[in-house]
Amino acid sequence: MGKPTGFIESDRQPPERRSPTERKGDYREFYQPWGEEQARRQGSRCMDCAVPFCHMGCPLGNVIPEFNHQVYKGDWEGALSTLLSTNNFPEFTGRICPAPCEASCVLSINSDPVTIEYIEKEIVERGYENGWIKPQPPARRTGKKVAVVGSGPSGLAAAQQLNRAGHLVTVMERASYIGGLLSLGIPEFKLEKNVVQRRIDLMTEEGITFLTDTNVGMNFPVDQLLSEFDAVCLACGSTQARELDVPGRDLEGVHLAMEYLSQQNRVLSGEEIPPEERIEAEGKRVVILGGGDTGADCLGTAIRQGAEVVHQIELLGEPPEERPANNPWPEWPQVSRSSPAHDEGGIRDYSILTKSFSGSDGKLEKLHAVRVEWKPSEGGRMSMEEIAGSELEIETELTLLAMGFLHPEHDGMLDQIGVDLDARGNVALDSNRMSSVPGVFAAGDATRGQSLVVWAISEGRETARAIDFYLMGETDLPHSLPENG
Repeated sequence: MGKPTGFIESDRQPPERRSPTERKGDYREFYQPWGEEQARRQGSRCMDCAVPFCHMGCPLGNVIPEFNHQVYKGDWEGALSTLLSTNNFPEFTGRICPAPCEASCVLSINSDPVTIEYIEKEIVERGYENGWIKPQPPARRTGKKVAVVGSGPSGLAAAQQLNRAGHLVTVMERASYIGGLLSLGIPEFKLEKNVVQRRIDLMTEEGITFLTDTNVGMNFPVDQLLSEFDAVCLACGSTQARELDVPGRDLEGVHLAMEYLSQQNRVLSGEEIPPEERIEAEGKRVVILGGGDTGADCLGTAIRQGAEVVHQIELLGEPPEERPANNPWPEWPQVSRSSPAHDEGGIRDYSILTKSFSGSDGKLEKLHAVRVEWKPSEGGRMSMEEIAGSELEIETELTLLAMGFLHPEHDGMLDQIGVDLDARGNVALDSNRMSSVPGVFAAGDATRGQSLVVWAISEGRETARAIDFYLMGETDLPHSLPENG
C-alpha cells in the first residue's frame, strides 16, 4: 500500500472531458490527458485490500493494487510490466471498458472507487511515449501454423499469445480493416483508430500475418483452412444482430446500428461511400432503439453529423439511481448510467415498445409505439404489459436498431466447418476450449455471446493457451479465465 491515507486525502478525479460544445464539432477522443501528479494522486487512493475484490471484478485478473502502488511511487515502467503481464491491450480497455473492476473496488461500498480504468490508460500511453512498448518476436519458432479467424480483441489476443509461444500465426479478417469492432464498430471519439493501428503495426513486426478481405467460407475455402493450418481459432464475434419484426421495417431510413457506425468509421478513414449508400443524420429526426452503449455511440455520431433531434428509447424500464437491496456490492450495480454522448444532447425515454413504422413513397416518416409497464410474474421474472391509451408517435427520417446481437453468423463458415452450437446459437466448446471439430477452437463473443472487450481479450488468451497445449503437449502460456469463466 503506497499511502495508507490516500483514499481519505484525495477524492476520485477522472480526467477532464472536453466540453460538449467543443467535442460535438469533431471525432477526437473526449478525455483530456492527465498530468503525472494527478495520476499518482489517484493511484494513492488504492487501499491494497487484504482481499482485492477488484481482481475478482476484472475478467483478466489484472494485478490492480500492485500497479496502482507503482504509479503512486512514480515507477511507471514497473507499472507497465505489471499491467502487461495480464492484459495484452490496456490501450483498448483503458478507453472502452465499463470497468467492472471499479464496481468491485472496496471503496465503492460507501465512496467513489479508484480510477482504475484511467490509470491503465495513463500507464500504457506513457509506455508508448517512452519507447517501453516494443515488438517482442519469439526467440524460436515451433513450425506449427495457426489460423485466427477474426481480428477483434479476442482474435488479436489469441494471435499475440500464440505468436509468443513461437507458432506461425495468420489472422484472417473478412473486412478491409483489421480490428473488428475496435476499428469499425466503436466511434472514433471513444477510440481513435491510430491507437488500434499502432498495436497492429507492433504485432506485424512481431511476425504475425494479417489478411484482410478474407472471408472464410466465401473467398477462402473451409477445406483450405483446415488443411493448411495445424489449428484454427474462431474469433468471429457475435454479429447476428437482433432484428425488429414489425410492419414498416423495410422502409428506407430504418437501419441496423452497426451498418451506421461502421460506415461512419469507413468515411473517417478516407473511404469513398457512394451518395446513394450513405446513412446520414444531418437535418433529420433520429430515433435510436436500444439504451445501451451501442445506442449511445449512435447518439454521439448522429449529433456530430448534425441531426435535428435524437431520441434514444429503451424497451426496459429506467434503472434506479442507487443500488436496489437485491443488488449488493460487489455485484455489478444495476443503476442508471449515462455516457459522455448523453451530455451532448438527445432525449432518452424508457419502457417503450415499438409497434410499427410508417411512411410514404417507401421512405420512413413515423415510429408508432406504446408505453409498457414492467411487473414481476410467477417465478420472479419481470413481464411487460401495454398501458392502455399510451400510444405515441415519433416523427423520424432515420431510425437505428441498436438492440444487441444474438450469436455468431451461422451461414457460411460455421455451417461449412460443421461445429456444434449451444442452445443460444454460439459455438459449443469442450473443457479445453475446442469445438466439436478436432483442432478447431473458439474464443470471445463467438462462444460467449455479446460481451465486453475485456472478456474477449481474456478468452482469446485462454484459447491460445489451449491451442498451444494441443499442438505441443505442454504450454508456458498463463491462464486468464477464472475457473468458472
